[in-house]
Amino acid sequence: MDSDRPQLPWVGGHAIETRGKLETPIPKFLTRKRTLGRMRMDRDGRPFVIFPLAVAAILGGFGFWLAVIVFGLLAVALGLFFRDPDRTVPVGLDSNAVLSPADGRVLHAGEPQPSVAPPGNWLQISIFLSPLDVHINRAPIGGKVVAVRYTPGRFLAAFNERSAQENERSEIHMESEGQVIVFRQVVGALARRVVCRIEPGMTVARGQRFGIMKFGSRMDVFLPPTATIDVKVGDAVRASETVIGRLVSLS
Repeated sequence: MDSDRPQLPWVGGHAIETRGKLETPIPKFLTRKRTLGRMRMDRDGRPFVIFPLAVAAILGGFGFWLAVIVFGLLAVALGLFFRDPDRTVPVGLDSNAVLSPADGRVLHAGEPQPSVAPPGNWLQISIFLSPLDVHINRAPIGGKVVAVRYTPGRFLAAFNERSAQENERSEIHMESEGQVIVFRQVVGALARRVVCRIEPGMTVARGQRFGIMKFGSRMDVFLPPTATIDVKVGDAVRASETVIGRLVSLS
């Protein structure tokens, strides 16, 4: 009986079997606690996942198992698209570091493209999000939201330069330590809606979630001309983790 076996002592979190002078540590993989990670999904994704699951359940009642598999896989794919992983702002960054507001690849970095930037003098960084990227958007700096402007529009491919001015988009102006930066959510050919959850007057922390763009899109970031850019075209970036530029301290 197991109850008749001597209890094994625990040393440093590992069971040690003692037989005379011999001590044999039990392998770590047998004693390690295992936890399953929980995948968070953005609330805007719930209807997209519930609908194919409901269709799969109905079709399953009629025995259409192939269709059940198809709609089940669709629900999984949509759930992955709307995934919302935790991100941590790198430790030790000064307040002048500007983080990427989106996952994706850098389309443009440098002087602004013609007719893309808002009025004034700016440096431009544009990021393309493929359907496989995380589409949760995060604040590139900490500060106060000065303005949020939503503009309805077309659905050109997000890598098209004209999409920045003709597609549906939300433009956010934020002030940090006397400097203003602008970032713009732009939908693409597949994306049909931008969701912005911050309003003028709100104070936002760097790396804080502020919205989502659905199904492939583009993020434009505009920095003051005195700033420096730390990325180049083709670089892969991650929201709230990759430093894309630095503001010049005014103090």
